[in-house]
Amino acid sequence: MKQTTGTLAAMKASGNKISMITAYDYTMARLISASGAEMILVGDSLGMVMLGYEDTVPVTMDDMVRHTRAVSRGCGDCFLVADMPFMACRISKRDTLLASARLMQEGRANAVKIEGGTEMADSIRAVVESGIPVMGHVGLTPQSVHALGGFKVQGRELAGAQKVLDDARAVAEAGAFGIVLECIPAPLAKLITEETGCITIGIGAGSGCDGQVLVGQDLLGMYSERTPKFLKRYAQIGQTVTDACRQYCEEVRSGVFPDEAHSFSLDPEILKALH
Repeated sequence: MKQTTGTLAAMKASGNKISMITAYDYTMARLISASGAEMILVGDSLGMVMLGYEDTVPVTMDDMVRHTRAVSRGCGDCFLVADMPFMACRISKRDTLLASARLMQEGRANAVKIEGGTEMADSIRAVVESGIPVMGHVGLTPQSVHALGGFKVQGRELAGAQKVLDDARAVAEAGAFGIVLECIPAPLAKLITEETGCITIGIGAGSGCDGQVLVGQDLLGMYSERTPKFLKRYAQIGQTVTDACRQYCEEVRSGVFPDEAHSFSLDPEILKALH
């Protein structure tokens, strides 16, 4: 059964936890869908994981549409959320609506994710009123990493915690069906989860959220440029890939590959005629 905002809300109401994993291409989407995850996020983290940027800022709308469209073909019953990239929601409401429409129509997303709190409430409300489901994102917002002074936990002091709480309230009141809570203290995330009607998806926000999200390549051990405290690696696929490619290269150089089992034969009479 295809996941929807309704089925996800029902999971929150019944206390069943929600699993969300990022994917940026068709192959990964197929594998995640088969795992039983409820949600897939096409995050603008693709800028670092797939495109080699230092942060998410250079990611464009065209990048997001292209990768979202690829993931949509393999996401199966997962609910597909796509990130609105840097500045896509901060120029005008018209630009925000047009960008959201592209992710839904061209990218085939089921919802869009918008970073920011109180300052983004009006934009979120406009997108929701247009009929597009919105997931918010508060706490550590990677698109604002330069303004925040780097990737670090938010809301540890009273003023910071109050800001995160106010941001979450504003996003919920604007009509978002869910909120990603990134790198905030676990008790604060639990308070937001209990107070708002939104589905909360944590990343570095403790177990009190309604669900969790991790970057697929991170949890598989394929991307090791950063190792945040909240990351748990469930495999070391990166090393497996390197080892397999190394063995392939060695066999090519030595002539072991391809052998007869991996080659196509030709009738000797045809070969004789060719000569």
